[in-house]
Amino acid sequence: MLDIERHREMLRQCSIAAALDTIGERWSFLILRGAFNGLHHFEEFQSTLGIARNILSNRLARMVETGILEREPDPSDRRKISYRLTEKGRDLLPVLLSMRQWGEKWIFEKPSNPVLVDRMTRQPIADMAPRAADGRVLKLGEMEWVDRAEIEPAHEQAA
Repeated sequence: MLDIERHREMLRQCSIAAALDTIGERWSFLILRGAFNGLHHFEEFQSTLGIARNILSNRLARMVETGILEREPDPSDRRKISYRLTEKGRDLLPVLLSMRQWGEKWIFEKPSNPVLVDRMTRQPIADMAPRAADGRVLKLGEMEWVDRAEIEPAHEQAA
């Protein structure tokens, strides 16, 4: 039986709310998509996304402030600013891909264009899925939330 109080306390410590506060806004995800697809300059984001300049400026500043993007002088024209994904930003790629795959399955109900493929095989990437440490794809009933203290001793023994 689920211990509601213990579960509630664990969920208060969950990082999903903090992640959503940082990046959980539509324009932020579209800016991320643009950055993953090679956009680097304010004007590129603005013209490609059709986003209002003030909103774009605000979102870019927030993404720099939270360490998802970094601002740097453009190497080809020092008067221009270039926005580059940081490691923290690049780590959002699986999140973005999962959202796209979910949208194709449940909103569009068909594959959309363009298609993201493996450069080596030219085949579409596999569906994003939660995986066990041994690589098995896990379904919802095969996972549970536990306190980190309950797993660390076993993890340390294996290391």
